[in-house]
Parts: sequence; C-alpha cells; structure tokens
Amino acid sequence: MRMAPSFRWARRGAVVLLVALTGLWAVPGVGAQSLSYSSGQNISPAYEGWEPNPDGTRDFVFGYMNRNWEEEIDVPIGPDNSFSHGADMGQPTHFLPRRNRFVFKVRVPANFTEKDELVWTLTTKGKTERAYATLQIDQQIDDLVKASETGALGAGSSSPEVRANKPPSVTIVETSRSVKAGQPLTLVAQVVDDGIPKRRGSGLSGAAVANAGSRRDTEGTAPGSENPIRPNRAWMPPTRATVGKNVGLHLSWFVYRGAGKVTFTPEQIVAWEDTRTGANSPWAPMWTAPQMPADGKVTVQVTFSEPGTYVLRSLADDGALFGADHITVIVTP
Repeated sequence: MRMAPSFRWARRGAVVLLVALTGLWAVPGVGAQSLSYSSGQNISPAYEGWEPNPDGTRDFVFGYMNRNWEEEIDVPIGPDNSFSHGADMGQPTHFLPRRNRFVFKVRVPANFTEKDELVWTLTTKGKTERAYATLQIDQQIDDLVKASETGALGAGSSSPEVRANKPPSVTIVETSRSVKAGQPLTLVAQVVDDGIPKRRGSGLSGAAVANAGSRRDTEGTAPGSENPIRPNRAWMPPTRATVGKNVGLHLSWFVYRGAGKVTFTPEQIVAWEDTRTGANSPWAPMWTAPQMPADGKVTVQVTFSEPGTYVLRSLADDGALFGADHITVIVTP
C-alpha cells in the first residue's frame, strides 16, 4: 500500500479529564495535542504530493491543518505566508477550520530534480511551520489517492466506477465584480459533472436529510411511550479509523482571500472536514447531498461587511473529486 506523502491526521485515543472544584486537570502523560480547541491554535501547512500533467509538466499540491474547530485565520501574503521560490504562489490567505486537503497547486519549475524542494512557510499564533515539497517518486498522487484520502473510499478499496470518475468542473459566470460593503451581490456558478459516483444517503441509518443536515437525539418511540429509547447511531463512537465522507455532487462557496466578514445566502455546505453530527458537511454523519438544479446553475448572494479586495472560491465536489473556480470582488465603502 502506498505510504502517505505528507503527515496524516490520525484519530487519537480519548482524553480522560478529571474535574475538581479548583479547575480541570488532564491525566498525566496526555499531550496538549490530544485536546480539541475552538480557537487560539496555529495552522500547519501540508504537502499532499505531486501530480503529472498531460503536457509533461508537474504540480505540487498543498493543503493545511487549522487546529481550531471554529476560528478562521487570515495571514496575508508576505513573510508569514510565503514560499522559498516566491511570496505568492496562489496559496490562500483566509484559512478555514480543521483539515483542508488538496487546496491549491504550484507548477514545478522545469529545472527541478528529485533533490530540490519547494518550501511553504506559514506563521500563525507566534508559531512557524513549514511544508517541504519534493519530486520523490513515492510522493506522486492521482485521483484515486485523492478520493481515498478525502474519505470517499475506505483504505485500500476501489471499484470500476470510482476509477472511471472524472472531477466536476465549475465556471463562475462573472470573472470580476465590485460591490459596496453591506450590499448583497448575486453570483452564479455553472457546474458540469459525469454523475459519478452516484448520489447516495448516509451509511449510518439511511435517513435522508436536507442541505443543512439534521440532528436527531433519539430514534424509535415518541415521547411518553413506555418503550425504551435507544441512542441514535450518529452519536455513537466512529467504527472507522479514517475519515469518512458521504458522496454526492454539491457546490460550496467560501472566502479564499480577504479578511472581512462575508455572509453567504443560502447557507453553504462547508468545504472543510467537519465531522460533527448535524454539521452541514459531507464528512458529518447523517448528511446527504442536496439535489442540484437541472441546468447545473447554482446561485448565491454574498454580502461583505468591510471594504477590500476578496477572492471567493466556488468548489464543486462529487464526494470523491472536485473542481474549483475563483472570482475577485472589489468591495467599496
């Protein structure tokens, strides 16, 4: 089996905490990295691997791990967010929570050899971390690797359907727009896909849910019944060692660059690995992809709280592979 090209985020054992009148104590020997945080933690850049292109060129592929479950962090292009071969290589400056895989690509210089490396340096919360990209043969990736590592496939599994899958494409109708702060802006994205893999419901209880997900505390009997109430399987500990993902074509809009607050209407499916039950996320238990419009056109309204230059990403994801397009919006006072 191919070894992971960069660090992988394994599930750690449960952390036992003792509550005393004077505060909260962790069991000795349990590191701080075993805890979950909503904010205050730093971001680690990740080198996912490299992939060849039909024209003979090669791309380095990067992602990141934001150790926070809630906090989104902005890091402008510069000393705190740059590459060894140039400051701006198309990387994000707005970082979503938790693990974000295969976020952007950097074309490998023609003179690169296996002994050379490209380094992404990211400094957040006073901590500097780096991702080192090389052309080592064991770091080559393909669509099957992407489908596996994002959770659409179980470890070591495959099928003719999955191998035939092509990533969806998305095209934003407008390429650059301007709007005043506080004024809604309507954007349209055109999505095209091959229909593979087929849309299917959650593997937990089979219940179909709406776009925003659902949260059910119990299953079975109604309140007041004499029959016992059993806990919903979505609240039980996971039985899979790797991240799992519900498949089905969907579209997500989010901020790629820009530091102001941005509101999307309707609520967007999150593009990061939110595994919490009830989350509007393909990685959440009980989530099912919404039906796409028949013409493939998806409309969203965007409102910006502050002036500035923003780059928005529109991500089409079939559950295994994805395609993206960007739009630059100038927001004036």
